[in-house]
Amino acid sequence: MAEEFDIAVVGGGLVGGAIAWGLAGAGRRVAGPRIAVLDEGDVALRAARGNFALVWVQGKGLGMPEYAAWTVRSAEAWPGFAAALAAETGTELRYSRPGGFHLALSEAELERRAALLRRLHNQAPPYEVRMLGRAEVERMLSEIGPDVAGASYCPLDGHVDALRLFRALHAGYRKRGGRYLADHAVDAIEHRGGEFRLATRRGEVRAGKIVLAAGLGNARLAPMVGLAAPVRPQRGHILVTERVAPFLHHPIATLRQTGEGSVMIGDSQEEAGFDDGVDTGVVSAMAARAIRAFPLLGRTNVVRSWAALRVMTRDGFPIYEQSASAPGAFLVTCHSGVTLAAVHATVLAPQIAAGALANELGSFAARRFDVPAAA
Repeated sequence: MAEEFDIAVVGGGLVGGAIAWGLAGAGRRVAGPRIAVLDEGDVALRAARGNFALVWVQGKGLGMPEYAAWTVRSAEAWPGFAAALAAETGTELRYSRPGGFHLALSEAELERRAALLRRLHNQAPPYEVRMLGRAEVERMLSEIGPDVAGASYCPLDGHVDALRLFRALHAGYRKRGGRYLADHAVDAIEHRGGEFRLATRRGEVRAGKIVLAAGLGNARLAPMVGLAAPVRPQRGHILVTERVAPFLHHPIATLRQTGEGSVMIGDSQEEAGFDDGVDTGVVSAMAARAIRAFPLLGRTNVVRSWAALRVMTRDGFPIYEQSASAPGAFLVTCHSGVTLAAVHATVLAPQIAAGALANELGSFAARRFDVPAAA
């Protein structure tokens, strides 16, 4: 017998988890919708494995002002979102927003960063980024090395414990009555008689609405409901050090100190296909740059290193779309699952529950890629 639900979310990562939590809370005043999360399981190429846990604003939106506004909206929603999750699940997310830095390790790097931000400023983004000289940076980050020439700084930037966030989303979703179906990779989707029939290795699941939040898997699944998800994998490495005394009280674009005291280093963007293996040359370069930024890290042991695959669209911006040929099917894909978790849960999920995306999200539809090439 097929299991039947009102809404099925395909994908149990950070994106699917945030949407599922929001959907499960959308009808709490009355009998809420029956919701299922269909997850591939531990074999999934889960982008959440490599998340750097930044709630990041600066530099976002060059080429798409709507994305800048969407990012700021999520950053502003994060304090309330984190508080609600913590209160509901008892899990402290260790979220803070002290402002973040993007360090430059030479005058040339500093000028390139300033030039990029000037281009962004011409779009009039709804946030401010300030360029700081070395002396100003050193007053806030006293342990910087001599190679640091300056930085950009945005007061809206913050960070969180991504593992605690992931745990809280799933715990809150289940507390709200949602079902989690592990080992339910979706092989095929059929839209018939006003419902969706999803064929999985564990049997058929039926639902009135579906949300495709399967990351890289969306490229295969979206055409089954008349949508397109032109996404590709982009590899990124992460290093984690042993615990050290607190010294870094602001997140850096490529460095952050966790609540336990370890330091995370993440600074690579590689077109390596679906290879998520560790490249020792890449991690060595990352470590060397981190030591130039903060020399004390040269006396610190690395305890873990791994790589994971980001979900990247052609232009790097999210895709939010609903199907015209299969009403009730929604596509959600992005590479900023932590930063956008707040709006996914509190803005996007209620729209999906209501059955239609707002017009303001039209800019994020995949049809933006259908512009004919110039002759």
